[in-house]
Amino acid sequence: MTGRLEGKVALITGTGGGQGRVAALRFAAEGAIVVGCDFNGAAHEDTAEQMRAAGFRLYGAGAVDLGDHQQAKAWVEAAVAEHGRIDILYNNASAARFGPVAELSVEDWHYTLRNEIDLLFYTTKYAWHHLAEQRGVIINVSSTAAWGGSKVAGLCAHAAAKGAVVSFTRQLAVEGAPVGIRAVSLSPGFVATPGTRAFLDDPKARAALLDGVLMDRPGEPEEVVAMAVFVASSEASFITGSDFVIDGGLLAV
Repeated sequence: MTGRLEGKVALITGTGGGQGRVAALRFAAEGAIVVGCDFNGAAHEDTAEQMRAAGFRLYGAGAVDLGDHQQAKAWVEAAVAEHGRIDILYNNASAARFGPVAELSVEDWHYTLRNEIDLLFYTTKYAWHHLAEQRGVIINVSSTAAWGGSKVAGLCAHAAAKGAVVSFTRQLAVEGAPVGIRAVSLSPGFVATPGTRAFLDDPKARAALLDGVLMDRPGEPEEVVAMAVFVASSEASFITGSDFVIDGGLLAV
């Protein structure tokens, strides 16, 4: 049976774990050629090993700092040199630091903006013309933090950056339509990953993070990636500029 992404070249950032690892495996299972990267090279190689065990291959260098525009450019250009095209750019990678607005350091503010919005600009900039040649798709990962405040203190920089991701995506849709590029964003709520395990294991933190989530549980990476597969496929050919909230009903209240 042919996968929904058969023969597509998909660049996925942050493939070292969490949603990025799940995305790499799922996109490959749907027939895509997956080119990944991660700041943590060892974690990227762990994903590559899991993909080999499943009968797939993960292309791309492991240790890449996408917040450095030269490294982002080199990663994109290496993918094109090896595979000749880019059909999908899945901007999943991000990193943030947290703290109340009065206490968050200037350095932590800039760190968060660099690693949650700057790196999206760099990968998109350098992949743009290649995506236009294939009438490709850009998927940017935002967050419910883009759409509402949280009682969990310390999200000011994260919320600002993820709000920017949604707005950036809309502008990409406007600029991309004349050249055939679609752009969408995904806004997950709280998702269970190795990186969030400490919060889930803390009863107080877990209760605060799930406050208002109608389904009374965290999301799973597979539930976010399932939406990514859909919007990357030809089934979503009339969708661009949209943000898809995957939050267990949090924003419905």
